[in-house]
Amino acid sequence: MEKIPYPLHTERLLLRRFKPSDLEAYYAYQSLPETARYLLSDERSLAECMERVGKFCKQTFDREGDWASFAVERADQPGLLGEIALKWETGGDAEHGYIGEVGWSLAPQAQGMGYATEAARAVVDLAFGQLGFRRIQARLDAANDGSRKICERLGMTFEGVARENWYLKGEWSSEAMYALLRSEWQS
Repeated sequence: MEKIPYPLHTERLLLRRFKPSDLEAYYAYQSLPETARYLLSDERSLAECMERVGKFCKQTFDREGDWASFAVERADQPGLLGEIALKWETGGDAEHGYIGEVGWSLAPQAQGMGYATEAARAVVDLAFGQLGFRRIQARLDAANDGSRKICERLGMTFEGVARENWYLKGEWSSEAMYALLRSEWQS
């Protein structure tokens, strides 16, 4: 597997490795209830954000189970807007292709501008075009309409809903699954 070629450039964005100076902006949106609404965790404390940013700064992408996290910022205006991550899932191999999962989280002021779709498209292109993945999936809370729309804009296929399979934040939630195959990405 090739190494992650940080940074990635899109028309409007720079997707780069996290750095310690991202902590303040990361905490600013990760501590909000509206950010945590569809995440597996509650709002994050400053200590939790420090730990996560520290991990993001040192991440490797060498084996199954590893994550590549990208800090998302506008190319013409530095400053953290959010994150996008690619997980190397178990299953697959170098000869037949790997399986990955993509996920994103943006600050509220950066939502609704197409940044998540643009960043996700760049990471999907990297996964299929350079890293040898054959399937990229996204798992999301079925009530998360914004992420559903991003999956659809990426050309992902809706594969179904696991009904009430997560007990999170005091209630049962359902998980929706979307996926894109390399053969679909190529066409």
